[in-house]
This record gives sequence, C-alpha cells and structure tokens, in this order.
Amino acid sequence: MAAVHTPPVQTLIDELGRLPGIGPKSAQRIAFHLLKIPEVDANRLSDAIREAKARVQFCERCFNVAESALCPICADERRDSTTLCVVEESRDIIAIERTGEFRGRYHVLLGAMNPLEGIGPDQLKIRELLARLGPEEVTEVVICTNPNTEGEVTAMYLARMLSPLGITVSRLASGLPVGGDLEYADELTLGRAFEGRTRINEAT
Repeated sequence: MAAVHTPPVQTLIDELGRLPGIGPKSAQRIAFHLLKIPEVDANRLSDAIREAKARVQFCERCFNVAESALCPICADERRDSTTLCVVEESRDIIAIERTGEFRGRYHVLLGAMNPLEGIGPDQLKIRELLARLGPEEVTEVVICTNPNTEGEVTAMYLARMLSPLGITVSRLASGLPVGGDLEYADELTLGRAFEGRTRINEAT
C-alpha cells in the first residue's frame, strides 16, 4: 500500500500525535495548518518552543515552572510558607491563583498516581513534599488533586502520609456547579455536594 503522506509530513503528524489530547485526526489537521501558514509564522512557533525548553526549568522548591532556581511564588516572601497547596501540574496553580483566595505556597507533584500506567508514589514529588514540611514549618496541606480516580487515589495516599505528622490536611470542597441542574448531576457529584453541605440558617 502506497504511503499517503510524504515522510516529512508523516513525521510531523506522528510527533504532533504524541502530544496529550491530540488524536490522529487532530494531529493531521494541525500538521496541514502548519504547512499552510507563512514560513515566518512557523519559525516563530518553533523558536518559541526552543526558547521555552532552553530557559524554563522546574522550581527547585515546589517544582512549578520557573526561569530561575525559584518560581515567582516561592520567591515572594509575602506568601504564607506554613500553608502548602498540593497540585498535580503547574497549570493547576494558574487556575487557583485566578481566584485570589489562596496566599500560601504550592507543591507540584508532576502527575497523579496511576497503577495501570506504572505511576506510583516514587514517580511523583511526594518525597520532596515531605522534606519541606519541617524546614518551612508547614501547619496545613491543602490537597488540590483532580476529582477523578487518579486524583482521589493520590489524595487518600497523601492524607495517610500526612495525618500522623500532626499537620492539618484539607481537601477542596466539590459538588454542584453554580447554575447547574440537579437532574443532570451524576451520583458522585451529588454525593460530594451532600458531604460538603453547609448551614445557611443562623443558630438561635
């Protein structure tokens, strides 16, 4: 059977297909888009990738992305070092920071536990998290892993590790989204909403 694409095009499609969330059709669509755009635009994209890979590293304290030894949050002395928020990826920090509600520091695990893919505690930055607790006098760890199977397994593991150390371990509340309808909520979401219910009447 004759090859559908020339080798350079197929290589481009194959490499794009290795990116998370990009299937074969999306990879092909992106590849042909890149081939259509002016060379200067394609070069700007490749230059941005090369520069990011050359200049960006992981913060040596929290493993957030950074351009120097410490990320801007770890370098900010105004942040509360006694409260750590544990997330799976650096992109989660961006979402939390947008709320303006958290003034502590972060710890990025660089993933979540997934036994089916061979990802256990040793593949995550859990040992480094434990090493921060004493020197930074941490009193509370807020676990903000994703509300899926992998995130829940990771959260339970961290809770078991941290609770005996006398540190407050908390988890973000989860439940019904604002504006959502009960009839469309799944059982897990509704269950979480009941678990996290709050009083609205004042005690008399």
